[in-house]
Amino acid sequence: MHDIRVIRENPSEFDAVMARRGLAPVSGHILKLDEERRSKILAAETAQAAQNKAAKEIGAAKASGDTALFEKLRDEVAAQKAEVATLQVEAKTLDAALTEMLGALPNLLHDDVPVGADEADNSEVRSWGTPATLNFSAREHFELECVKLGMDFETAAKLSGSRFVVLSGSVARLHRALAQLMLDTHIEENGLTETWTPVLVKEEMMYGTGQLPKFGEDSYQTTNGWWLVPTAEVTLTNIVNGMTVEENTLPRRFVAHTQCFRSEAGSAGRDTSGMLRQHQFEKVEMVSITHPDKSLEEHDRMTRCAEGILEKLELPYRTVVLCTGDIGFGAIKTHDIEVWLPGQGKYREISSVSVCGDFQARRMQARFKPADGGKPQHVHTLNGSGLAVGRALIAVLENGQQEDGSVILPKALHPYVGGKTTLNVDGSLC
Repeated sequence: MHDIRVIRENPSEFDAVMARRGLAPVSGHILKLDEERRSKILAAETAQAAQNKAAKEIGAAKASGDTALFEKLRDEVAAQKAEVATLQVEAKTLDAALTEMLGALPNLLHDDVPVGADEADNSEVRSWGTPATLNFSAREHFELECVKLGMDFETAAKLSGSRFVVLSGSVARLHRALAQLMLDTHIEENGLTETWTPVLVKEEMMYGTGQLPKFGEDSYQTTNGWWLVPTAEVTLTNIVNGMTVEENTLPRRFVAHTQCFRSEAGSAGRDTSGMLRQHQFEKVEMVSITHPDKSLEEHDRMTRCAEGILEKLELPYRTVVLCTGDIGFGAIKTHDIEVWLPGQGKYREISSVSVCGDFQARRMQARFKPADGGKPQHVHTLNGSGLAVGRALIAVLENGQQEDGSVILPKALHPYVGGKTTLNVDGSLC
């Protein structure tokens, strides 16, 4: 959500930033609606003042016994009351229209976000690790012999339809182990607070983080109005919804491991093989609530937290800053971390870490009280995957694959699978 005062003060600058996202100038429409809304509010307040004044005069007329004046003033008050009610309804309608217009606009962008049309124009920040040179043809995760018995798409399709999977045996254990390693690292080494949250949320929570109203088709809604979370960003960020917290309690850093649900409405035909793009998946999500002066610094810290998991797992990756044509609706700046997948022969996203400024905080009415006693200010919010568990499983399987179809596991996982080091061709761990 945007601050209307900023648009009033710098309409051309606002339009210039929206143009970086490929949008036509919008400040004129916004300011016209804002002027109409303010005019109605002023008219309602003026009419209310006149009504209050006439109401006081009614009492004096009645006390003086002037029946004619009393009846005249009574009729005037009745008319003014109706006028006030009409103006208030009109002002409320215009206010809702302005809120809807502002709520449909994406966030402003940081100055160093590169200009570009799509993911091909993203700019690499750094890379880590070197993709292994294999002396055999690399296979995708679902083609590995050791995986086939523990990754069942046919049964999942029978149960739920396409883009679901049933994991079992050693593959399910590895999936669980990865989530545990991520949580332990973020809690014990990165200082995040472990949090367990619902996966069903109210509509206003989805609005608060920007999933609604624009992206409703990307998520699932139950028949009684709850929404299934597309990520724990929704619940973790909304912990401060409607709150004014003390400055000395910032930053607030949360991490949660949850099921996530996405309709994948805009991905028809993409990544239909394997478990790269599913309707139900697991993620370890990081969220930070910070002071505005610290949010960009926190963005870099969170990116390093996610990168550190990949380094522990010995998985080559690269980090890119998203360009203007690829960045998300609510972000002012985003780092995507892409892990190397030998089976596809390319890097694929495994984490997206975004700083949202006060964009979500305005929608949630989340503020902090300055330590010096100044006026409450909106907090800044950040979110990032730390990591997508299923994609981490894919990366471990493909990067550790051997010619015979077995998989060598990264050392960091050994303690989480009872000291086992290898996923054998027959699907067992040894």
